[in-house]
Amino acid sequence: MGKVWKYGNDVNTDVIFPGKYTYKIMSDEEMASHALEDLDPNFAKNVKEGDVIVAGTNWGYGSSREQAVKCLKAAGVKAIIAESFARIYYRNCINLGLPAITLKKEDIDKFDAGDEVEVDIENGVIANKTKGFEVRFPPFEGYVMDIIKAGGIIEYIKNQGNRE
Repeated sequence: MGKVWKYGNDVNTDVIFPGKYTYKIMSDEEMASHALEDLDPNFAKNVKEGDVIVAGTNWGYGSSREQAVKCLKAAGVKAIIAESFARIYYRNCINLGLPAITLKKEDIDKFDAGDEVEVDIENGVIANKTKGFEVRFPPFEGYVMDIIKAGGIIEYIKNQGNRE
């Protein structure tokens, strides 16, 4: 369970993780401290483990850098829910084990910043505890769910050798 951080349309990777840090070697914690700093200076200081981002269309367009996903995951974000995602950003989310959930605009509009929510990726349910409603989405299929549950594609591949 966590709270909603709500943003609009066309949030690009330079806003999610400022480009000026792209070529600087950083720990996950340092990356998290710069997450969304140009869009929402309060985000990195106040985000908590389990929080989710709810956004409009075209979340994550721009460069293909993984830091724009990794900084949010390192900050504790458990899912990004948007009306649509940039193709490469969506794939980076899956590869890093951060659920990227697509909802219709009418469902996105039901959420407000600060709402308490619980995301059940296995059953495809987002429960808004503040307002008392649920929104359903198609659960991730097969190996995509396995990648997310493993924490990302690297852990998923490592675990493939441990199967019996």
